[in-house]
Amino acid sequence: MAEKKPIKITETILRDAHQSLIATRMTTEQMLPIVEKMDKVGYHSVECWGGATFDASLRFLKEDPWERLRKFRDGFKNTKLQMLFRGQNILGYRPYADDVVEYFVQKSVSNGIDVIRIFDCLNDLRNLQTAVSAAVKEKADAQVALSYTLGDAYTMEYWIDIAKRIEDMGATSICLKDMAGLLVPYKATEMIEALKDATSLPIQLHTHYTSGVASMTYLKAVEAGVDVIDTAMSPFALGTSQPATEVMVETFKGTPYDTGFDQNLLAEIADYFRPIRDEALESGLLNPKNMGVNIKTLLYQVPGGMLSNLTSQLKEQNAEDKYYDVLEEVPRVRKDLGEPPLVTPSSQIVGTQAVFNVLMGERYKMATKETKDILSGKYGATVKPFDEEVTKKVLGENAEVITCRPADLIPDELDTLRKECEQWSQQDEDVLSYALFPQVATDFFKYREAQQTKVDQTVADTENGSYPV
Repeated sequence: MAEKKPIKITETILRDAHQSLIATRMTTEQMLPIVEKMDKVGYHSVECWGGATFDASLRFLKEDPWERLRKFRDGFKNTKLQMLFRGQNILGYRPYADDVVEYFVQKSVSNGIDVIRIFDCLNDLRNLQTAVSAAVKEKADAQVALSYTLGDAYTMEYWIDIAKRIEDMGATSICLKDMAGLLVPYKATEMIEALKDATSLPIQLHTHYTSGVASMTYLKAVEAGVDVIDTAMSPFALGTSQPATEVMVETFKGTPYDTGFDQNLLAEIADYFRPIRDEALESGLLNPKNMGVNIKTLLYQVPGGMLSNLTSQLKEQNAEDKYYDVLEEVPRVRKDLGEPPLVTPSSQIVGTQAVFNVLMGERYKMATKETKDILSGKYGATVKPFDEEVTKKVLGENAEVITCRPADLIPDELDTLRKECEQWSQQDEDVLSYALFPQVATDFFKYREAQQTKVDQTVADTENGSYPV
């Protein structure tokens, strides 16, 4: 019988909730005024950085993500700050050299991160080891996230074995990351009990409401002994986001799992975020479709974000009538590519290839660079072998396939990157922004310089009396 203790909560509204519902467009300015109140709640941690926030800050919001993190650190005096980290891919879309991974972890922690949730889109633990070791060295909580998925290979033995290996690699906690909302309530009981038996590490559960079962899944997981659950404040909860914080708090009130959170304080926080949500609805940034239950998630095992990507790709090609053909092609492509979990970037790779297969009228007549890379082993090892015929068709008869850890083939790159962005660099962290998104970061650096020039000019004009005060 699971030990009955208060359930801990990680709040996702400053990262995954707005990433899932409004494409990560909430600005630092919109978030900072509520930080002081959020700091009083008693959260286990607040997820506020990493994932797509880094890219979106630079690309769309013209903000420095490092500055955002420092401001959060100043505001959250009593709460741990958490980020999502894509293993050897950091926050980008390709594997990086170990020296870049280590430096990124070091700078994330020195700027304020306490918990680093590290995952790999293939659950290839070799792609996690450098980040885990770096986080442990920096005395952060090195949490390894298992990308939860369904398929022949993903037996209970698989999950138990991988949990034991995570403990052996030095991680400090495990997160079961159910990005597509595929974990149903009674399966959650089975999974959490098995993981708790297999390892002494704390277990956290992360899911999405996409398929409609997430709150019930949390209830069963808590009863089974899970240590922490991820929730989002109600204005940015449900749909493709997480279950609502206030609802889960109320669910466990008066039970041995009681969080002890103050519902009046939570109501004030919700009141703050509601107008931001309403504004996103009015502007079209928040698509009402993302707020409902999408049972296709359970039928096709496709995460919510991937569904919207497929829709927009087909719309661009004037081929929206092919939607269901593509949905049926997705599981076939996934099987061909070794049955990977569908999470960034494997979800985009499988989804785009499925679109090509349907639109071309012939499977793998055209293969994307990413499909070739996954079949070449450049992303790491999949749980099942690749389809031989597909591999031959895409790569040719005698193609070389990597079997080592992909990053072993990448020489140190930090010094080279420093030289490349030397002219723009104003802080140590700039080289990391540049490493992940060279073009986007350069555009941002130019914008930053232009803004500073404007400010300097205004100051000069004011001082010499030529500017009206």
